[in-house]
Amino acid sequence: MTTETGPVRFPWGLTVLTVPALVLLVSLGIWQVNRLQWKEGLIARAQASADLPPVDLAILGTLPEPEFRTAVLPCDFQNQPFIELQTIHDGEPGVRLIAACRGWLVDLGFVAGTVSARPVREPAAIPGVVAQARRTDPPPSMTPPPQDGRFYGRDMPAMARALSVTGPVPPYTLYAQGSVWPRWEAISPGAPPVAFANNHLGYALTWFGLAIALAGFYIALIMRRLKS
Repeated sequence: MTTETGPVRFPWGLTVLTVPALVLLVSLGIWQVNRLQWKEGLIARAQASADLPPVDLAILGTLPEPEFRTAVLPCDFQNQPFIELQTIHDGEPGVRLIAACRGWLVDLGFVAGTVSARPVREPAAIPGVVAQARRTDPPPSMTPPPQDGRFYGRDMPAMARALSVTGPVPPYTLYAQGSVWPRWEAISPGAPPVAFANNHLGYALTWFGLAIALAGFYIALIMRRLKS
């Protein structure tokens, strides 16, 4: 096609830049759609596992995916040691008390930093405490080492050694759902809220929207050149 000023040149340079960018944006949108399906499946699995009745601790270790399952803890936490993990709970600094039970690490609950007392040993064990399994990732490499028996990250092997646990430790923490010291009100047992941020649909719409905008800009520019 030609005009009064000469032939119209096809914008090859713009096309070379636009096509890869368009492919990238569409690919990112598709990836977020796949992530959305994965996240919805994870949320559904977590809810289904949490609704199942508690199992024996021995059975929990045989499950292919024990995360979010609950188990009955048969251990006597009244008369065994625990260690402290420095943490923040609902904006308040404090510690979580960590003990061991049949080779598993058990989070007994949070104690505010303003509480200096520690639980008094009870004469008898509190049986039937239920705990929920949560996968525990290694702490960041910059996490300070334990000092004076207090940990600053969930270093499972180091915690197990401090509690004289032998053998491999499952990569899960069991969070007690009830207190093993019913008469000690300073402790707050329970697992932290599940952080399932499901923003993948919004991200997918954003990437697809940018792809549509880029395609519209490219088409408008081509039409403008043809009409010039």
